[in-house]
Amino acid sequence: MPIQKSDFIFVDYVGKVKETGDIFDTTSEETAKENKLYNEGDIYEPRLIVAGEGWLLKALDEAILAFKLNKKETVEIPPEKAFGDRDSEKVKLVPIRRLAARGINPKLGAQIEYDKKLATVRTIGSGRVTLDFNPPLAGKTLVYEVTVLKQLKTAEEKIAALIHRRIPAVEVEKFNFKVLNANVTLNMPDESFYVEGIQLAKRGIALDIQRFLPELTTVQFVESFTNPEAAKKAATETKRKSQKKTAPKAKIATKIATKTPTKTKTKKTAKTTAKTATKTTAKKTTKKVATKKATK
Repeated sequence: MPIQKSDFIFVDYVGKVKETGDIFDTTSEETAKENKLYNEGDIYEPRLIVAGEGWLLKALDEAILAFKLNKKETVEIPPEKAFGDRDSEKVKLVPIRRLAARGINPKLGAQIEYDKKLATVRTIGSGRVTLDFNPPLAGKTLVYEVTVLKQLKTAEEKIAALIHRRIPAVEVEKFNFKVLNANVTLNMPDESFYVEGIQLAKRGIALDIQRFLPELTTVQFVESFTNPEAAKKAATETKRKSQKKTAPKAKIATKIATKTPTKTKTKKTAKTTAKTATKTTAKKTTKKVATKKATK
């Protein structure tokens, strides 16, 4: 069944420039390292997409609606539907001294901010720098290889995915949340307190949940600060009490286990004695009868 608009899905993809075959984007850490795209601190993993919400290039977002689960698909996107055609008027020569005065040390191929715009350094020489204000992929035909790995169904799965999207640095399993009627209560783990921009992330999570799960109208964040030493002592005390309660049961079990073999042994002994007595009586009776016959 094809993907529907507003479906929550996880995708793996590789983005290439058709003309050169160069990879410019990927969700795979291995691929990123092989193609010298790897950035320390970046997270490489399947990406959450809400289909049709513009979280990807528009042409790719539209193409995904025809995809099927676990099937690798290829999408070719021309420049006009990607990052546009190159504009020669967006390429400028700037004196190096002007950049130096702003504390900028240009390096070939690097992206810098100049006059509040991002530019790529194309050439350096004769005291001047060529700055290209076109997007790096302008004028390129892009090829995406995409696999839809999973489709999320339940509200709990979707909430967990939205949390991880906003706070990827903390394992999603550490966020405990409950859904009750129209309310979501989210317990924040200690690690999340130190994430840069955590307040904006929390606001983003709340807005995402209310937008994509409109039946949930309230999102409550709970932050608990526990003294580590006190928590450790409490855990030790609980363990000690638990062991105390278990100890008498263990003793009773030991006693029962000890007594049981004795009873069994006694029963066996009694049976053996009874059998021996019966045999002895039978022998004596046989002997008397034999004696009487002999006398006659």
